[in-house]
Amino acid sequence: MYRIFTSESVTEGHPDKLCDQVSDAILDALLEQDSLSRVACECCAATGVMMIMGEVTTKAQVDIEAIARKTILEIGYDDEAKGFDGNKCELIIRLDKQSPDIAMGVDSALEGRAAGQLDTGAGDQGMMFGYACDETGEYMPAAIAWAHALNRRLAEARKTGLVPYLRPDGKAQVTVEYGADGRPARIDTVVLSTQHAPEADHATIERDMLEQVIRPALGDKGLDGATRLLVNPTGRFVVGGPAGDSGLTGRKIIVDTYGGYGHHGGGCFSGKDPTKVDRSAAYAARHAAKNLVAAGLATRCEIGLAYAIGVARPVSVFVDTFGTGVRSDAELSDLVAKTFDFRPAAIIERLNLRRPIYRATASYGHFGRADLDLPWEKLDMVSALR
Repeated sequence: MYRIFTSESVTEGHPDKLCDQVSDAILDALLEQDSLSRVACECCAATGVMMIMGEVTTKAQVDIEAIARKTILEIGYDDEAKGFDGNKCELIIRLDKQSPDIAMGVDSALEGRAAGQLDTGAGDQGMMFGYACDETGEYMPAAIAWAHALNRRLAEARKTGLVPYLRPDGKAQVTVEYGADGRPARIDTVVLSTQHAPEADHATIERDMLEQVIRPALGDKGLDGATRLLVNPTGRFVVGGPAGDSGLTGRKIIVDTYGGYGHHGGGCFSGKDPTKVDRSAAYAARHAAKNLVAAGLATRCEIGLAYAIGVARPVSVFVDTFGTGVRSDAELSDLVAKTFDFRPAAIIERLNLRRPIYRATASYGHFGRADLDLPWEKLDMVSALR
């Protein structure tokens, strides 16, 4: 049956991603000094200004302003002409301590209080999802994997000077056509929008993006003579970064995850320490789903978890294999629940999450990252599931 699906990725210089990276850079700095830091750090950015806000309880002593400016400059925003300047932008910092009411439930889970023992409770209520499929070697849906590949190549072309007029902001979108067997057959459409210096003309940008970015990134992924290529469709993209559009931590959660495949609970990742199940449980669900697919128990798998604040064990665990499972979804749900401990403390220990590993995940996705050694991407539970 003919089917197409589209996913989007954004570059590290996108205003929302700028905020995600500053939030996670601050988190990493705090965890580096105090692994038990409680952090919920969010940023918003507009022309010439960034606000850093949230709740932090920590023994660490870090220079928040210096971390923020260093991160902004590393992304490439070092001149107001590019849309932002990490040297000169106004920084407003509003960080307070974590609510004692929330801390009480995290420090001592409901089950532990009942049994006279300590256990880490979930930092919030909510539902989290993990997804995996066998469409790509990284067990990710093809459209989002290939959109990220485009943006990584775009960033490489900018940072190495291969295409000297490029600037940090940008977006990529890939539409994949699936064959009758349900597998990716070809790339139907590529949309690539990149910020550029004012002197670059549109014809040059189109040529360079095709030769230096699109073909190197996607040439072996299904490009053909019928693939539609749209480069900077408006014809001009000079004004970018927070000068072109405001930015906000957590506004690109679909880019961060599976590009629209499967469900999303709504909670973002960036700026949150691992006691926040929005982050740690989503990582744990991806870990379980990827290992289940790698074990040959399904070709597509989504795992859903739900938590109550202050309660350690999830209130629900379910598996959906979309009809591809070798056993019933109920049987696989039981198997996953027995194989993986989804209590926050167990997730944190199993995946070793109290480390400064998060800034690198804040651009180009949190999953399927062959360029990073992420614990939730390891295939270390395949034999146990089999």
